[in-house]
Amino acid sequence: MQPDLLRVEKLSAGYGEAVVLHDVNFSLGEGETLALLGRNGTGKTTLINTLAGATRQHAGTIALGDAALHKLPSHERAAAGIGWVPQERNIFKSLTVHENLTAVARPGKWTPARVYEMFPRLAERKGNLGTQLSGGEQQMLAVGRALVVNPKLLLLDEPLEGLAPIIVAELLKAIHRITREEGLSAIIVEQHPQAILRISHRAIVLDRGTVVHSSGADELLHAPELLDRLLGVAR
Repeated sequence: MQPDLLRVEKLSAGYGEAVVLHDVNFSLGEGETLALLGRNGTGKTTLINTLAGATRQHAGTIALGDAALHKLPSHERAAAGIGWVPQERNIFKSLTVHENLTAVARPGKWTPARVYEMFPRLAERKGNLGTQLSGGEQQMLAVGRALVVNPKLLLLDEPLEGLAPIIVAELLKAIHRITREEGLSAIIVEQHPQAILRISHRAIVLDRGTVVHSSGADELLHAPELLDRLLGVAR
């Protein structure tokens, strides 16, 4: 068993007075990937946003290694080791691809050069502005920006959403490399569970803001009826 990198205990959070997450508990080992599943509106994005510091936390603790994340503002969570790719991507659209990467880079093994090697499309568009990129290229840049922060934990919120199949395949290959080969811990929210369960170690399912299932990813992958039931899918 790997030591826990992330420990979330009795977490309640939401927006303003509205509480979306209730008493959420889970942990993630060093080098593990967690698939975060659930139907639309069950709190998946709120959980990712809470880890990144973008919601109002009402109760509970979040520990990343020795850092008490719940006590830190969002800008300090990156320094503590959080790399975040939100649904909106949040790239600097008025900067070039290269400026986007160098503006946030911190010392470590993930450099802009390594990002270009993993995403050759970005290397070809190094001098292009963020506004001149396709949706898929913007997503690659968002992942690259999160990597050059050299995080301990990568948060990916629906990284494959709305992208062409060829781009989805390219991103899945990159995510597999980042997590399985390079050993970077990650939490991935995805509407299409099969793709993510194949490259994850563990899975949790949220429903109405609470964890209703926790298991090995393989276990869910090979139990389609259970997965459909948990995600409210009618066969």
